[in-house]
Amino acid sequence: MTSDARSTHDAEEDARNDDILIWVNGELVHKDEARVSVYDSGFMLGDGMWEGMRLYDGVWAFFDDHMDRLFNSLKAVSLDPGLTRAEIKALLDRTAAANGMTTDAHCRLMITRGRKAKPFQHPKLSRFGPTVVAIVEHSRPSGAVQGRGVRLASVPQVRGLPTSQDPKFNSHSKLNCVIACLQAEQAGADEALMLDPHGFVNTTNACNFFIVRKGEVWTSTGDYCMNGVTRQKVIDVCRAEGIPVFERNFSLYEAYGADEAFLTGTFGAQTPVAEIDGKPIGDGTRPVMMRIRDLYKALVRDHVKHNA
Repeated sequence: MTSDARSTHDAEEDARNDDILIWVNGELVHKDEARVSVYDSGFMLGDGMWEGMRLYDGVWAFFDDHMDRLFNSLKAVSLDPGLTRAEIKALLDRTAAANGMTTDAHCRLMITRGRKAKPFQHPKLSRFGPTVVAIVEHSRPSGAVQGRGVRLASVPQVRGLPTSQDPKFNSHSKLNCVIACLQAEQAGADEALMLDPHGFVNTTNACNFFIVRKGEVWTSTGDYCMNGVTRQKVIDVCRAEGIPVFERNFSLYEAYGADEAFLTGTFGAQTPVAEIDGKPIGDGTRPVMMRIRDLYKALVRDHVKHNA
């Protein structure tokens, strides 16, 4: 990895994270003592689902949307979390409060099929109930990354067909994305731009991908990527404000020639893309993305106001 490499998940340093408490199966445990079994199905097989959420002024932004995706995913893989949505919100609130967090905090909620009786694959060997972990950290996106943008490289690793492992799952099984990120780093970029099985531009290894061409906002069809909550909110604000937005197939040809490109995700919201495969994107002014960023911030403020 090059010395000036950067990630969409780069955060400002915060020493308070050295001493946080983490929710592990009903208990708040210091991060140095937080453990799960080596027999856990998440560790052993990547058998679990997770959600990333942000805390703004005491409100978990778009909590219901995240729970819709989480519970749909859990149902699809027959994983009973043993918790209701209200109970999940309560444990997140308790964890944030224990750490003195009210805003600029990011949560990774993880639910696996739990500890296995033997170190083998069959899900019936997970006989002890699910494992539930919530890591909530003080977290503010890096201002440098938000200003300069990230460099992407198109990679041979693709997001697969739903009949292999549906990419809509936000699962613990992220090896394909890790491989893609390694390929991008080895090409001298920060992160990977992944194609779909038909060769169309799809997503990055960590975030959803958008381009802007002649005032129009384009993103993939969503058939072969995780359908991010922030992705959908960007589409929604564009439609509400009359910004032309399209979910469509497009190739690297259109991406290279875009006026702007940006990524969306719960952590970074909207992160600019500086270049793809060494080709600079636009002139660096990013007026459409900046307008969308302002609209998204207003949407979050309105959401927080009505859910406080």
